[in-house]
Amino acid sequence: MVSNVFPGHSFYHAGRYVAKKPGAELLDYLGVRGYDYKLMAEDFIAQSDLRPTKKQACFHAALSFYPGEKPSDELMNQIAKEYLEELGIVNTQYVIIKHTDKAHLHLHILANMIDNEGKPIKDGWIGLRGKKAAQQLTRKYRLIPAEGKHLDLTHLEALSQSEANRYRIYQAIADNLPHCHSLPDLEKRLIAQGIHTQYKYKGQTQELQGISFKIGKDRFKGSQIDRKFSLGNLQKTLAIQKQIQGTKSKLSLEGRKKALLIRTNSIQTASPNPQIHQEIPPMSMDLSKQIHGEEGVPYELTDGYRKKKKKKKSLGQ
Repeated sequence: MVSNVFPGHSFYHAGRYVAKKPGAELLDYLGVRGYDYKLMAEDFIAQSDLRPTKKQACFHAALSFYPGEKPSDELMNQIAKEYLEELGIVNTQYVIIKHTDKAHLHLHILANMIDNEGKPIKDGWIGLRGKKAAQQLTRKYRLIPAEGKHLDLTHLEALSQSEANRYRIYQAIADNLPHCHSLPDLEKRLIAQGIHTQYKYKGQTQELQGISFKIGKDRFKGSQIDRKFSLGNLQKTLAIQKQIQGTKSKLSLEGRKKALLIRTNSIQTASPNPQIHQEIPPMSMDLSKQIHGEEGVPYELTDGYRKKKKKKKSLGQ
């Protein structure tokens, strides 16, 4: 299960998005009129006015289940409530809505960060705390865990433009990095997708100190995209990939050399040896002469054989 917290939303904007989505199902609500998003927004706003100094009173998060995972409505509702409790969002208004418009089930949760007594609810590091809460609940209810960031489980349309661009950069780097052996390789692949790579140098030297990625008007440090995409970690990954590629090339070259040597030996073995005739013993050579004659003619057909035979015949008479 994956948690995504969407900052900067208003109650009206978030309420309209979660309620008007095709296939949206209201699972639970408390302290608001959940059957109409306009009335729901009015109820949220009325309570948030108890603390007008609170700049961001709207809490909006999505809990996405792994594709193919289908927990019951009762279980999803229970998970959503425990998720809010883990974040300390208690004694306040909330709405829990199920969406079925994607390949995976997911919940949208709206809550008021001004509680029922007009006190503000702490929201420091709430995105990170939400991810940890989702991991705990995933283990508790034996759900399928999700590794890393997944665009297919991230609702980009619910994110701000800047946050959506950050996820797009993440996915682009993750897709292209395995095919690169250097930073220029990666830079060339990313530029084809409209993502510009920018470097930070130490002082007036050419020593690299940092890396950033820019898409449109949004610019993020590598570590802001993900820790594994900081300059140091990217360089380590690329160095390992280059070393592996070098090893593969060396093994391939050695394999070709070995194959060529085997082929050469096979050809030499199949070829006739001109020295074989020279190594025949003298006795064998004499016998060959007796059988085939001096010029290779069978001895029985030579004049010498006929004369010798005629002489033996006359002696016999």
